[in-house]
Amino acid sequence: MADSTQVVVLGAGPGGYAAAFHAADLGMQVTLVDEESNPGGVCLYRGCIPSKALLHVAKVIDEARHADAWGVSFGQPVLDVNKLRSFKQAVVDKLTGGVGQVAKLRKVRFLQGRGTLTGPHSMSVAGANGTTELRFEHCVLATGSSPTRIPSLALDSDRMLDSTSALDLPDVPKKLLVIGGGYIGLELGSVYAALGSHVSVVEMTAGLLPGADRDLVQVLHKRLEKMFASIMLNTKVVKVSQEGTTGIRVHFEGNADPSEQVFDRVLVAIGRRPNSKVPGLETTGVKVDQKGFIRTDGQRRTAEPSIFAIGDVAGEPMLAHKASHEARVAIEAIAGHKAVFEPAAIPAVVFTDPEIAWAGLTEAQAQADGVDVEVAKFPWGASGRAITVDRPDGLTKLLLEPKTGRVLGVGIAGSGAGELIAEGVHAIEMGATAEDMRLTIHPHPTLSETIMESAEVFFGQSTHVYKPKKRS
Repeated sequence: MADSTQVVVLGAGPGGYAAAFHAADLGMQVTLVDEESNPGGVCLYRGCIPSKALLHVAKVIDEARHADAWGVSFGQPVLDVNKLRSFKQAVVDKLTGGVGQVAKLRKVRFLQGRGTLTGPHSMSVAGANGTTELRFEHCVLATGSSPTRIPSLALDSDRMLDSTSALDLPDVPKKLLVIGGGYIGLELGSVYAALGSHVSVVEMTAGLLPGADRDLVQVLHKRLEKMFASIMLNTKVVKVSQEGTTGIRVHFEGNADPSEQVFDRVLVAIGRRPNSKVPGLETTGVKVDQKGFIRTDGQRRTAEPSIFAIGDVAGEPMLAHKASHEARVAIEAIAGHKAVFEPAAIPAVVFTDPEIAWAGLTEAQAQADGVDVEVAKFPWGASGRAITVDRPDGLTKLLLEPKTGRVLGVGIAGSGAGELIAEGVHAIEMGATAEDMRLTIHPHPTLSETIMESAEVFFGQSTHVYKPKKRS
């Protein structure tokens, strides 16, 4: 006899456990399936959380070094890699254990094991204690994503890292090559650089963080040039080979000089791919597109009416907060509520130092789509708060509809940009205008004032930047 449940959620990441918890809150009988011992997914176990724990340590080290310019000297930091690794793991264990406890409080049944679909309303879960057969009314697929691998860069060596193994901190290599100038490569490269590695980054396009606006990226690029040993743009890796027992020889094509170099370790961080090869998916009517994403409608329902898909497996952007919000929509749709996933803005944050964050329309998108916008920028060099913390290397900008002043997009580069961007997301979602932003009193002195003063720039009335409005 198969067990029955109203909703089964396959995958317990930020999308999966959010779906399970919301379903339980709505009074549904819920089963959550994952191979880990507790909910959390890649984000908590091998992604967002451990990387941010290490980035915090990197920031502390960098600030301690920088404090000498303020008249405070701490001396060279002494690194205990084992203790650092333990700190990172303690953060992961605390959060995943906490989520596990919340699941119990909500009376969500958690099955640890590998789930295989056996039809539109059935699944088998193979665990350590045998196989459990499930019958369900609805299923939510939240299987996430995995690091992208390139066959030409496949080398059977523990000196080749991906984002998962790099977060395990096997050691602090003297020379580290990061393949990929996206957010994962730059975040992890920043960690290793702060810990003492000579980090080189290679990116096949003309700039770091492809897709982000160049003026925001430039703020970060200037700082990374001082932090990294080299940044090689318009360059790609064509071959890697073992160099004795202690290194990896890398062959470059493009602007690298020399074209062959040896590194102690190589981190491949070229993106992620959706985990859409769900076991047994062929027993259902679920469809997968050419990019490997499961096709869904606005409620995140697949071509199989009983099955929904959310998070990384259901399309770009592959972000935890997007997955969590999709989870609520899918569950409310299952509950028969009027719900659809149609956000006006999904924020993106690169947690380097300085951080880069944006939401809504970008300048690059506006130019590509022929959208007429007015850009109002406020440089952090004119921010009292930025100067007091010795971080004037920042920029806040608003993309505004010229006639109405409606906020279409927000971009921020600078220390703490990830915390500031939420105001921009709220403004876009609420249809706020530059006038609304200008008249909203912001506390002084704070970095949040840069959003208000960007709006003032639109009117040519910024207190701290003299930029008169051009008369038509």
